[in-house]
Amino acid sequence: MKKKSLGFNALLNGLRSALNLIFPLITFPYVSRVLSVEGMGIYNFSSTYVGYFVLLAGLGIVTYAVREGAKYRDDVDKMNIFASQVFTINMISTFISYILLILSLIIFKSLRSYVLTILIFSLQIFFTTIGTEWIYTIYEDYQYITIRSIIFKFISIFFLFIFVKNSTDYLWYAGITVFASVGSNLLNYLHAKSIVQIKLVKNPNWRYHLKPILIIFASTLAMTLYISSDTTILGLLKNNYDVGIYSVSVKIYTIINGLINGLLVVTIPRFAMLLGRRKITEYKRVLSTVINNASILVLPTTVGLIMLSREIVLVIAGNKYLDSVFPLQIISFAIIFANFALIFNECILIPAKREKKTLRNTIITGLINIILNVLLIPLWSYNSAALTTVIAEGMMMIMSAWDAKDILRDIIFSKGIIKNVFSAIAGCIGIVMVCLLCNLICDFLIGKIVLSVFLSILVYGGILLLLKNEVIESWIKKLKN
Repeated sequence: MKKKSLGFNALLNGLRSALNLIFPLITFPYVSRVLSVEGMGIYNFSSTYVGYFVLLAGLGIVTYAVREGAKYRDDVDKMNIFASQVFTINMISTFISYILLILSLIIFKSLRSYVLTILIFSLQIFFTTIGTEWIYTIYEDYQYITIRSIIFKFISIFFLFIFVKNSTDYLWYAGITVFASVGSNLLNYLHAKSIVQIKLVKNPNWRYHLKPILIIFASTLAMTLYISSDTTILGLLKNNYDVGIYSVSVKIYTIINGLINGLLVVTIPRFAMLLGRRKITEYKRVLSTVINNASILVLPTTVGLIMLSREIVLVIAGNKYLDSVFPLQIISFAIIFANFALIFNECILIPAKREKKTLRNTIITGLINIILNVLLIPLWSYNSAALTTVIAEGMMMIMSAWDAKDILRDIIFSKGIIKNVFSAIAGCIGIVMVCLLCNLICDFLIGKIVLSVFLSILVYGGILLLLKNEVIESWIKKLKN
């Protein structure tokens, strides 16, 4: 298969990530006005409840499959065997997940009012498994799934305005949400069979695959629990108002952070392939490029979000949520830590088969995050929740960097990266000046955001060019080509 451009893959996956995050923002203002409070409650509870079973069905298979499968992608026979074994394990975990879900519906009488909605959302479990998106990630083929994802998102928006018209139409909304998120997965599965031969096998080689899959799953589970602990503890120790304020800042942070994540995750299969084939020199070269590109992206994004946090909150949530501005400014710093932690874990530790270190770091970080939440939330409420998220992501980044120091040492302290970071910091100072100026000369909310972003990009790029930043110069060369 033809080698794909990392830049083109980053663009496609960034676009797909953006659509997955922006879709709820388009639909939510309409749905929240049409559906009753009770209907929205049933919808949100059912979606969250099924999410745990989706996590169980997935195990750690996607991360593991990308890491291991990248080594076999040029060997058709080995890849066919590997893909079939992993798919079989995934189908078995999906079957177990469904059994546990049905048992929970039978045992817990309090779930009876949610049964229909939960069953609709449970379609996500099966369709996520047969979507086999890890195959497309292994082969760095994002074009097919991106195009179909876009098509299904637009069809879903059309269905939403057609079928969700009354306060009791939450079942329609649940079905449309499932259609939007995993509706294209059946087509993905059929198309994936033209790339590799996927079939159920009697012996999926449990002894070889199961241990690393479960380690990665434990790490994913621990990560999920510690990420959601701040909201859970905030709800237990405070009230619905505090949770609502914090949820807005988290939603905005998640959107921005998700966009950058989407640009970075496309590099993971390339790293797994290079390490698997012991191409260390090329691996370090690509890793250095990714760290440089990440620095150029995350620093101005963080600064820009802090400077425009008030305007963004007003546009997305309105005046009632102005208290979200300060926690948003705090949690914005987590963008830096979270994305470098992603690089250190997914591009170094996991491909290097150090997933036990990732699991250890996640558990330690999660426990400290929960303890800090319990201690600080009674004092500073949602501001504490935002602060503990920053601390947790910072700790995760530092511990992951320490575990990868043998690979990172030569790269992080290289002259090129140090020069790149300093030029990015200088560019960020320019962004601060631009935003302050736009705040003085423009009163129109949308106009202020658009003008600030446009001028910030120009000034930031200009400063980088003036300081002869190698990354921005390479981007311009690629654009010219």
